[in-house]
Amino acid sequence: MRAASVSDFRELARRRLPHIFFEYIDGGSYAEETLRRNVADLEAIALRQRVMRDMSKLDMGVESLGQAFAMPVGLAPVGMAGMYARRGETQAARAAAEAGLPFCLSAMGVCDAAEVAATGAPPWFQLYMLKDRGYMQALLGRAKALGCPVLVFTVDLPTPGARYRDVRSGFTGSSGVSGAVNQALDGLAHPAWMWDVWAHGRPHSLGSVAGALTQQGRRVTDFLGWVARNFDRSVTWADLDWVRQNWDGPIVIKGVLDVEDAREAVRCGAQGLVVSNHGGRQLDGVRSSISALPRIAQAVGGDLEVYMDGGIRSGLDVLKALALGAKACFVGRAWAWALGAGGEKGVAQMLATLRSELAVAMILTGCTKLGDAGADLLDLD
Repeated sequence: MRAASVSDFRELARRRLPHIFFEYIDGGSYAEETLRRNVADLEAIALRQRVMRDMSKLDMGVESLGQAFAMPVGLAPVGMAGMYARRGETQAARAAAEAGLPFCLSAMGVCDAAEVAATGAPPWFQLYMLKDRGYMQALLGRAKALGCPVLVFTVDLPTPGARYRDVRSGFTGSSGVSGAVNQALDGLAHPAWMWDVWAHGRPHSLGSVAGALTQQGRRVTDFLGWVARNFDRSVTWADLDWVRQNWDGPIVIKGVLDVEDAREAVRCGAQGLVVSNHGGRQLDGVRSSISALPRIAQAVGGDLEVYMDGGIRSGLDVLKALALGAKACFVGRAWAWALGAGGEKGVAQMLATLRSELAVAMILTGCTKLGDAGADLLDLD
């Protein structure tokens, strides 16, 4: 099958990846209501079709936090992307750089920031508040030394949400000989992935946090236990003062759904925030990102950059989010599926698809410049 849409990349990834890794990136928490809401609420928004306008010139670029985006899209942090394709974070970073877009590296990535920066473009760096402040300080120091331009601080994961699919697939809660055998059989059923990732994509560790672990030779899934034990549930907005002491560049707060939390981000001196529910992977039953976006953008959009992630599946979705107040959208599953389906080329093709869809949406709504996108692009009657 030749991929024509983001959903096609999802299907190709499902075929190529071992079951445990596809389910890990594809699934959400609990009954996955919020996961579905993210997509359905975007689909329910109607664009306003306009005709007979001069659409011969389109301006798709935006500037944000001192950087120029070729279009208002970035690659969101995705954990363990190096298990979807060989050294997957580096492949995705190259595709993003070629497209003129930012790539945000997850602290839970297989590749660390140094390996990604060696591709030629230092990534935005994503981090959680960890109990081990010394190790966290070292991570920030390395990211700063590498020239990472933006710190994305994720605040909606003080404890991991319950993801039933990961239990059913054996990704979590599976141990002993039977668990290892089942995972081995899963891998053997996907020989292309075995050759690309398992045989030639080592080391299979979480690069940024590997130095914090004393045991060697563990499976990549074992690192998640360390991560869960080291998330700091005591974190408050006051802890951002400590982060600022160790990071003098722009800070983007990721995981905001509430207007009052958005105002706290402003009071704490953040330069941006991401309206996000963690892709429906944390607290199930909360509102979709797109439904939370307008109120937050209205409340704080004049004080910092407002981005959004969650449910973006097309260039049309990007335009809808911009019309409701987002400066740019970050995509997660879309690039992870494309990476799993076809590596760097898959990610590049997916981004080109989003760009083409966005251009068509602009032309048919009469939007010549994305920097001017507003609610007049939507049919709200």
